[in-house]
Amino acid sequence: MANAVYPLWKEAALQSSSNTAVSGSGTTGLYVALVDTGTYTYSSSHQFYSDLSGIVGTPVEITSKTYTNGTLDGGDSTFSSVSGSSVEALVFYVQNAGANTTWRLFMYEDTSVTGLPVTPNGGDITVTWNGSGIVTL
Repeated sequence: MANAVYPLWKEAALQSSSNTAVSGSGTTGLYVALVDTGTYTYSSSHQFYSDLSGIVGTPVEITSKTYTNGTLDGGDSTFSSVSGSSVEALVFYVQNAGANTTWRLFMYEDTSVTGLPVTPNGGDITVTWNGSGIVTL
């Protein structure tokens, strides 16, 4: 699967539905999860975090976000003390104070990610975002 913005996030954003803004922080922030594609397969019908499987380690928030000419960028992400299955992809989602059945999936990325795939060894995994940004809409 090539990188993709989840179609149901696009649909919700076009309708100004709740939990689509990627500009929040903390409990309403944009997060990224490490994913084992041996367990999770991207589907355009997936909409919420609860649709995911194969999460490796603990997701982290995208911080220091910027928005320039339709491009989202942010500070590099460090996942602490990661162990478990191999990691081949990233999934971005918009968290909120509700249950994970309401956290909208934003983007799936499995190509052109420096350092992936990786097999965790209990240490930190740092994802360095492309110099041109995380995604351009």
